[in-house]
Amino acid sequence: LMDHYKDQILACDFFTVETAFLKTFYVLFFIEIGSRQVHLAGVTTNPDALWVTQQARQIVWELADRDPPPRFLIRDNDKKFGAHFADVTDNIDILKTPVHAPKANAVCEHFIGSVRRECLDHVIILNERHLRRLIHEYVDYFNHARPHQGIDRIPDPPETDRKAVAQTDQPVIAV
Repeated sequence: LMDHYKDQILACDFFTVETAFLKTFYVLFFIEIGSRQVHLAGVTTNPDALWVTQQARQIVWELADRDPPPRFLIRDNDKKFGAHFADVTDNIDILKTPVHAPKANAVCEHFIGSVRRECLDHVIILNERHLRRLIHEYVDYFNHARPHQGIDRIPDPPETDRKAVAQTDQPVIAV
């Protein structure tokens, strides 16, 4: 099932981040299983069902024109998703993971581990603005420059680096 439908599967999850002043922020993200493309949905201190539903609605609208469109969404049983979360995803079947089974949403768990190890563990977060900037920069890096071994995807260097390689015939490493 996974290989055949991988380009039609989304997964979503939350992770928390503590600031230097002990304020907790919740980060909601969606990830396309086939391409490992991450979509940052939002950052908040109060992820109630209404907020989560609105973030999901926004992501579903953004991805509606994809070919093939998303058909499945993997999520856990967190109460933050609320009763109206399923209403947003009319044409998307929601697949809830079993309780206490993080491997059932392994792609999300892997992204959370990566963002922590490669970014957040090296910085003291000061406030929401600081967190948003770091997360946006990391997601851009994750989507465009980071190799993804699980799908054998090596990123293309940016256009300016390709020109430099063509002129010098020396490898350029994009960071």
